Amino acid sequence: MIKNHTNIVLIGMPGSGKSTVGVILAKQTARDFVDTDLLIQSSEERSLQDIVDAYGHMVLRQIEENTLLTIGDAYHIIATGGSAAYSERGMAHLKKSGVIVFLDVSLETLVERVGDFGQRGIAKRPDQTFADLFEERFALYSLHADITIQCDGLTQEEVCMRIKAVTGYLPVRES
Repeated sequence: MIKNHTNIVLIGMPGSGKSTVGVILAKQTARDFVDTDLLIQSSEERSLQDIVDAYGHMVLRQIEENTLLTIGDAYHIIATGGSAAYSERGMAHLKKSGVIVFLDVSLETLVERVGDFGQRGIAKRPDQTFADLFEERFALYSLHADITIQCDGLTQEEVCMRIKAVTGYLPVRES
């Protein structure tokens, strides 16, 4: 079990279930939920896809890093954007007060779940296929993860149960 971390940070590909699992896990563990993609969209007043279209994927990655660096250590479940793992500084910051959980989902399952990746605001090179991106990011997620949960074939509730089992979560704040 991993204890003494106030945050549980979810990383993984777009479509891996970070936001959905994050909301459920936050309810089950009495923690606040933070979705970094939503923080970015709110602060930038535009969608992730609009940012990529207007400024390119590297600008989105920089905005994402800046957003990650603002997150505190106050009992959150944090769903990161799919490209968060590119930021060494951002991941190191999150790891200081959190356990990093990689939601590992196969490429085939991701394609089934998402369908049109062209509207997801994915920070990737224009010439990069989704399969290439998957391979590149898998190495980064594996590098940063404290825990990896293989999610294929599991319901969202089963993923939450596994996360809680390996993190030794505390349902309420310690005093």
